Amino acid sequence: QVQLVESGGGLVQAGGSLILSCAASGSTWSMHVMGWYRQRPGNERELVATIRQGGITNYQDSVKGRFTISRDNAKNTASLQMNSLKPEDTAVYYCNCIESVTGRRYWGQGTQVTVSS
Repeated sequence: QVQLVESGGGLVQAGGSLILSCAASGSTWSMHVMGWYRQRPGNERELVATIRQGGITNYQDSVKGRFTISRDNAKNTASLQMNSLKPEDTAVYYCNCIESVTGRRYWGQGTQVTVSS
């Protein structure tokens, strides 16, 4: 199993920045993909960004050029650097990973990000 714990959420003004962190524990050696999802008020959970063990990244179009995902395999952490934040970015952000062999997904508890206009 993998356990994920997010941190770094908070309140920020539009145009500001936040860095979200995800600490993983358990069978972390089997994590193939780590990523961040978010759930905006009144909407379903959606992909924000993913990163593979080898460093290949993928981003939702709306965050390209503003958000950067990274991971440190030695420390079993993943981060999401969020710049130029917009009110539309307000959401609960969830850390996620995919187990290499089974493809099973694991989720963190979520952290609230609120961007004021």
